[in-house]
Order: sequence, then C-alpha cells, then structure tokens
Amino acid sequence: MTNRLADAASPYLLQHKDNPVHWWQWGPEAFEEARRSGRPVLLSIGYAACHWCHVMAHESFEDEATAAVMNELFVNIKVDREERPEVDQIYMSALQQLGVQGGWPMTMFLDAEGAPFWGGTYFPREARYGQPAFTDVLRTMANAYASGDPRIAQNRVALLDRLRKKARPEGRVTIGTNELDDVAGRILGIMDTEHGGLQGSPKFPNTPFLELLWRGWERTGRQRLRDAALHALDGMSEGGIYDHIGGGYSRYSVDDRWLVPHFEKMLYDNAQILELLGLAYSETLADLFRARAEETVGWLTREMLTEGGAFAASLDADSEGHEGRYYVWTLKQVLDVLGAQDAEFFARHYDIVPFGNWEGVSIPNRLKEVERSGADEIRLALLRDKLLAVRATRVPPGRDDKVLADWNGLMIAALANTAPRFGRPEWIDLAANAFRFIAESMTRDGRLGHSWRGGRLVFPGLSSDYAAMIGAALALHQATGEASYLDRAVAWQEKLEAHHAAEDGGYYLTADDAEGLILRPDATADDAVTNPNALIARNLVRLATLTGEESWRARADRLFDGLLPRAAPSLYSHAGLLNALDSRLRAPEIVVAGKGEAADALFEAAQRLPRVDVVLQRVADPAALPAGHPARAKAEAVDGAAAFVCAGAVCSLPVTDTNRLAEMVRSGVAPA
Repeated sequence: MTNRLADAASPYLLQHKDNPVHWWQWGPEAFEEARRSGRPVLLSIGYAACHWCHVMAHESFEDEATAAVMNELFVNIKVDREERPEVDQIYMSALQQLGVQGGWPMTMFLDAEGAPFWGGTYFPREARYGQPAFTDVLRTMANAYASGDPRIAQNRVALLDRLRKKARPEGRVTIGTNELDDVAGRILGIMDTEHGGLQGSPKFPNTPFLELLWRGWERTGRQRLRDAALHALDGMSEGGIYDHIGGGYSRYSVDDRWLVPHFEKMLYDNAQILELLGLAYSETLADLFRARAEETVGWLTREMLTEGGAFAASLDADSEGHEGRYYVWTLKQVLDVLGAQDAEFFARHYDIVPFGNWEGVSIPNRLKEVERSGADEIRLALLRDKLLAVRATRVPPGRDDKVLADWNGLMIAALANTAPRFGRPEWIDLAANAFRFIAESMTRDGRLGHSWRGGRLVFPGLSSDYAAMIGAALALHQATGEASYLDRAVAWQEKLEAHHAAEDGGYYLTADDAEGLILRPDATADDAVTNPNALIARNLVRLATLTGEESWRARADRLFDGLLPRAAPSLYSHAGLLNALDSRLRAPEIVVAGKGEAADALFEAAQRLPRVDVVLQRVADPAALPAGHPARAKAEAVDGAAAFVCAGAVCSLPVTDTNRLAEMVRSGVAPA
C-alpha cells in the first residue's frame, strides 16, 4: 500500500511512496494533523541523488518496526530540498545553530507550528560509532515533547531568536577593492598547492572561490591567483571526480586529490564549472579545458535533456544498490571490451589496474603524469566511445527529471556565455530551447514557478529562480542581440521587486504571497550554488548598463549597503556577494558599433575575452544605444565599425583592431 507521497511530483518523494511510514508532504494539512493529534512533527529532508538519504531510507524508513514507532509518535513530513529549498534553508540554519555541521538527510523535530526544537542528520537504525539508534532518538524526543520538558520550549525560543538575529545584524560596513584583494590573498593561502582546490578533504569544486581568485588576478595582475584557479580546474578535470567515459563532473571528491567522487552528478555543479572552463580556455587555449567543456555538454544533451528541452536536476550516485557501480571498471571488463592491446593502452592512461584504485575496482582518471601525443588522444577518444557504448547497457543511476528554474537558468547562462569561447553556436540553440520551455511552461501571469514535472508546477517561484533566469536572459541577449531577452529580464526583475524585496535592500527567498513559514528565509551566504542575492546584484549592474536606467544600479547599491554588514563577519562564505561587488566596482562594458565583417570580428573577440562579467552591447546604429550613453557620440563620429571600452561614464577612443581590444581590456587601460 502506498502512502500520501504517491501523489507527489518529486522523484525523491516518489522514492518513498511505498515506505510503511505514513509520510505527509509539506503543507498546512500536516501541521493541522499535528495540532489535532498533539504529536510533534518529524521533518526529513533529502534529495534524489543523496547517497546517505538512500542508506537511511533502506535502514529505517523501509523497516516496518522503525516505521511503526515513527507513525505512533510523530506526524512525519518528507521534503525534497531541491523542490522546496526555502524549507531546507530555514531548518538547515536551525540545525547549524544547534552546533551540528549539517548535511543530508536532515532530520528535524518541530512543534505543531513548525518551530524546531532539536535535530540531526543521518541516524543509524542501531546504535553504533557513538550515534544513538534512530528509534531511541524518536522515543526520547517524543517523550520530552509529551511531558512538557522545559528544554523543548527553551530550545524552540532560543533557536527562533538566533535565526532572527542572525538575519539582521546592525551596522554599516565598507568593503572595497583593497578588502577584496585581501580576501583573495587569504584564500590563496588555503589552496592545495599539490592537487589544486582547497586543502584537505572532502574536496568540492567551490566555484565561487575559484572565481574570486580569477577576479583577484584581473584586478591585481598577481599570476599566482590565476594559476591557483587553473590548478584546481586542472586537478578536477583529470581526476576521478570527472567522468572520463561519459563526461560531466560529480558533486565532490571524498579524498584530497580528486580521485574518488561522490558519484552523484548535479546540474548546478556542471553549469558553474562550465563557466570557469570557458574562462580558462579563453586565457590558456589549453586542449584540456576545451575537451572537458565539450564532453560535459555532450553528457548534458545525452543524459540530462527532458522532453520539453529543459534540463533534469541530477543523476543518482547509486545503481543496483551500490554507489558508483555504473561508472567503475575492472581490468577484465576493459579487456573484454577493447581486447588486449587496446586495453593495455587505455589502462595505462586511465589508471585501470589489476586490483583497482578504489575498493577493488578502478575509477578512470588521468592524475598520473603520462606522456600523450595528439595521435594518442585520438585513439583514446575512440576507445572511450566503445566503453561508453558498453556502459550504456548497464543499469543506470536514477535520474531526477524535475525541471528546476534556478538550476536551468545557471546552465542556460553557462551555455550562452561559453558558446562563443569554444566556437559552438549550437550551444546557444540548446540554451534557447531550455529558456523557451521555462518561459512558456513555468510561468503564470508573468511570474516564475520553481519546479516542474509531469505538467505540475510548484508556484510561486523563489528569488533564486528569478536570479538565475534573469541572468540566463541577459546572457542570451548578449549572445544573440535579441531584444526580447532583455525585455524578459526587465519584466522578471520587476516581478522580483514586487514580491521578494526585503526591507534591508536584499531579497527574501520566498514570495510575499507564498505559503507561510515560521520566517521568510533570506540567507546571504553561498552554499553549493552562489547565493541568489549575489546573482541578483550582478544582474542589476548589467541591467543598468544595458538599459541605461541608473535606477537599477542604485538598487544594487542598496542591496550592498544592506547585506555587506551581514557578510562582514564571514566573508569566506560570501564569496558570491564579493564577486558581485567586484562587478559593481569595475566590470567593463564593451560596445561594438557598426555592421559587416569588421564589426563581427570585434564582437567575437570581445566574447572570447578571459574576463568575468564583461557587459557586451552590439548596435548596428549608434542611435540604438540608450540616450546619454558615453559611447554614443563617439560612435556616431566614426565611419565604419569600431569598439569602445567603457567604465562608468567614460568610454575609450574607437578601437578597430581585435588585438588592441584584447590588450586594452587585459591591461586595464583606462578609457580616454
């Protein structure tokens, strides 16, 4: 017999529809049941690709005896953190206030009004390794709640008070380029000089940090900052965290040298890494970065496209009950597919060894220094294709095929931004198709929804959806020159202002007419994805430049005035906001005016510059520039195509040579 999750749209919730646990979906009905029955709420939050979520599900939620205890003592609510990130954000913050590091599955205990009083992450079915048995935790919490234990009320009040204070620190903070340079230098000091990335394990891509280092190099010319970002990209691109057979990056590496991935693949990770691969290739022209970008987009089109043209959320880590089984190889399996001579050649280059490099099997990687010629690379590519065809016959990991507006927005922008860098115009078509699906199927009355699956839309959307999709619209506008994308970006920004603006200048995650929560989440720190406030700030700066409406820039300044005091005590966790501030302080604009091959060449050169957040405008007629634009009069005085590098209210003299344009932007030559 199925439970209430059988009606869910989320693949993660559907994974639990046959549990003997009497699960509820998040909603007022569940809390009404808690009030009616006098029971507390057990809130379990996870996601489809989460390995330890599957472990706890198998141990406890599928166990009749454990489920009986849960059903007797609690109203049990199951939440997909990707479908309801606002719920996840509130209770993850509460868990961290309890001194728990956090992670998933998240297990929280709430009163009937949704206020948390205790929580944890994974609990084993039986006590081990110093962790109590899950049923012991359940009985202890239920007894404390039923007996009116004063610690319950104290925890509840203290947690809510801490959450509110954390959200609203006082004071004004000034952060400028000196402070940004200092943070970049400090991050450089904790980078792993041997393997790349941050020191220690587990090792996450941490793209906001890598972007912060890259921007530090742009500002200061310190080569070590650039090299640290490139070293990290190189390490993860040669390590086992990258799928060398099928393309795409896993979420993180459990070791300190990028060898052993946590095998789940997330859309957002690959979007953010793709952006950096584009920058790295534009700077170095290294074949490695081109190959990884093209292979990753190949994986995206082969395994992540949904029927409507948008992208699925994630691939699971597990298949056939084992983590990574789909992706690993034995030497015998490689021999069976390739034959002795080719297998020996492939194994030497990809670390396929007789007894395996991880738990008796081998994770393909290229971390060892092996000399390879161009002919070798061609041969290896053909062998990878053979292995990929055989791998496709294995039982695949589960795919969470819900369409998330925010994660899709990140990938759409990455495709639009990197297509010119790699000379792949078909990526813009891929991005435009996904954008069209979200704009047409995931909006109501001009407002975005958050999650779509099987014709069912989670609505209204979140500020993260607007942040990413406005960024996607602006990226497509710059890539194609189509005004409709800019119009859509402005319209969505106006909806964001109407329904998400917060009193301090930032933005609430949830809309003003969304279902009530114990508080409106408005976190400013990054997690696996750059914080939406940071993305919005970058969008506002670009909107001001592209539309000529300085009110958008003033809106960005109000955001920084309100949020920098909250960021100041923990700048490392606000790398995204610092990157946005860097864009506000110095992001250049390049205007290409004119028609014909000369204008095409200048525009394409500008698109390939290894700079973050360059705002590009292309106009056949200078009169199309916003009134009062500093390049307008200069462009009207030029006969033929020319580019202008602008900063603030000043633009350079006309530039007609593509090499000169690159030199000006790279060297930071001030406009004249």
